[in-house]
Amino acid sequence: MRDHSRPRGVHLAMNAETLSCPMCGAATEPRATQCTFCRARLATVSCPACYGLVFVGSRHCGHCGTRVAAPVAREGPARRCPRGCGALRAVTLGQLALDACPSCEGSWLDVLQFEQLCADAERQATVLAGIPEAASVAAERVRYGACPDCAKIMNRVNFAKSSGIIIDLCKAHGVWLDADELRRVVEFLRAGGLERARLREKRAMEEELRLLRLKQELGRHDSHERARRDDDRPAVDDVLVSIFSHFVS
Repeated sequence: MRDHSRPRGVHLAMNAETLSCPMCGAATEPRATQCTFCRARLATVSCPACYGLVFVGSRHCGHCGTRVAAPVAREGPARRCPRGCGALRAVTLGQLALDACPSCEGSWLDVLQFEQLCADAERQATVLAGIPEAASVAAERVRYGACPDCAKIMNRVNFAKSSGIIIDLCKAHGVWLDADELRRVVEFLRAGGLERARLREKRAMEEELRLLRLKQELGRHDSHERARRDDDRPAVDDVLVSIFSHFVS
């Protein structure tokens, strides 16, 4: 008899590699893209608590029971995809508001939302639970996109200068993240990447200040030596004049 006390989508299977289809509850392999019973499309995300795989659409993690958030459509002006796909879809993922492209799977976050994402562990966990990992992302040629707000061409920058994730940035309005980059940014943040980057930057600044102070100290020492030599020169010149006068008189 089926245990109806557990939330739908929670499957305590003997085989740890088996998950439940969120539509019909049938046991399904985590790597399956379609349920063999109800033919529902399947994709997996990471549980924000235990990082176990969970099918998109499941309300709870089958490993630890944690509630899994899903994107919810919200009202808002339709922005245009920087990759030329068309209108973006305004969604809310937990406390995070973003604009997603249903075609290229990119995401747009305004400055405030991106700053909050970088600072808030709860928002990061929600993203991991609501954004599926891309099966594969084809390498594309470098393309510069226009900001969805001001239409100016955005800069391409290495997030945190060391993550290896090249994001499109409009300093005035926000950040564009191509397919799978939002998940990669969050994983970098949760692994302490931003703190390590800040520590490296702090050490680099301290080293620059140390070298600057050393250069200033050497400059002051050289100035002092030049001044001392200039003060001694008149006395030396007087001696030379006296010697010269003795021999020519």
